[in-house]
Amino acid sequence: MISNLFHGERIKLSIPREDDIEIMLKWGEDTDYLRNVDTDMAMPRNSEQLMNEGSPEANEVYFRLRTIDEDRLVGFVTIYGIEWNNRTGVLAIGIGDAADRSKGYGTDALRLILRYAFYEMNLDRVGLEVIEYNAGGIKAYERAGFQVEGRKRSMVYRDGRRFDIIVMGILRPEWEALNPWNS
Repeated sequence: MISNLFHGERIKLSIPREDDIEIMLKWGEDTDYLRNVDTDMAMPRNSEQLMNEGSPEANEVYFRLRTIDEDRLVGFVTIYGIEWNNRTGVLAIGIGDAADRSKGYGTDALRLILRYAFYEMNLDRVGLEVIEYNAGGIKAYERAGFQVEGRKRSMVYRDGRRFDIIVMGILRPEWEALNPWNS
């Protein structure tokens, strides 16, 4: 039995809090963050838009990522587009502040959300899409067990260049094989 479903080694899954908004507004000023978290135009959002983020929906789970030691907001993770009949969902994750990237928070968050997806939500497949220039994200997804399933060619136009979207996915048996202590 899992002792704490929402705690990893360094990160915990948390509900949104009102005081998160000021921090998230600063994330919206970081071009790299905006350009890696979405394929749409990099556009900061206002307080009202951020307040609505994470509102409960039947086909989505949404968590904020906080450090265990300081209870400090570092990012978000969501599984959206859930098709309950097919037991599938799509993952999105973002680590907001550049100083918090490449510190293992995303890796820990991926472990947590996949455990939640496969054991609590009873999903069989989690997919994602990532822009090909996001090498750090791709490496983290591969370490978590995601496999490249295909490409959407020339989907993103940035700085006068075209980039592919890489489609990745992980199946529950693949994840369990990588994480035998969770079964």
